[in-house]
Amino acid sequence: MEHSPLAWVLAPVATTLIAGLKGAFGGGFALLGIPLLALAMDPLEAGAMLAPLFLAMDVAAFRYWRPGTWSKPDLAVLIPGLALGVAIGTAIVALLARQHVALAMALVTLAFAAKYFIGGGEVRPRPRQPVRGVLAGTASGITTMLAHSGGPPLAMYLLPLGLPKALYAGTTSIYFTAANLLKVGPWLMAAPPTTETWWMMACCLPFCWLGVWGGWRLHQRLDQARLYWWCHLLLVATGLKLLWDGLAG
Repeated sequence: MEHSPLAWVLAPVATTLIAGLKGAFGGGFALLGIPLLALAMDPLEAGAMLAPLFLAMDVAAFRYWRPGTWSKPDLAVLIPGLALGVAIGTAIVALLARQHVALAMALVTLAFAAKYFIGGGEVRPRPRQPVRGVLAGTASGITTMLAHSGGPPLAMYLLPLGLPKALYAGTTSIYFTAANLLKVGPWLMAAPPTTETWWMMACCLPFCWLGVWGGWRLHQRLDQARLYWWCHLLLVATGLKLLWDGLAG
């Protein structure tokens, strides 16, 4: 299938947007970029085209979010939960209606963000709870397979910990590197790219590095409180997108 001229225009724009969010906040908001590309492509094909580009963004992000910026105690419980969630999501993808998953995730996400804004935009750190981390990773794995929305469950676990901004972004970045490695195979099997799609990916590669660099520059300019404010605002945007998907079916 040949891609329209609009797809060739939107592909680098969507790539830059997602890469920019990766550089600034560590990732988890690809859901906000996929609909842009889906304006000119089938959503499943758009997701499959972006899947290898996510890995390119991860490689670019290693320059900024190195092991010193990873919260290893949290990753130790999040990553096993993620792997379990991806396996569960892959197994039940044909059993659950994706719009119902999107709707449930939207309500939880919006309620979490509303609590933050109603509370005056403050994060009151709470103790680390390993069980909560495993559950968050599992929920993230399931929702990333069923509704392309693994970011909210992770954010709802990490944000209340009150991690320093670099530690939050670095932990989120390497977490989604693991998620993207687990997902790229299922994505490419679900919608095998054509030769033209591979060429489109190649053309978008420079925008992976450009977007991550721009996002990282933005991260450097944000203080701790402002970064957390933007993270919660992005959760609102994600929640509204999921709500739309759930209601529209």
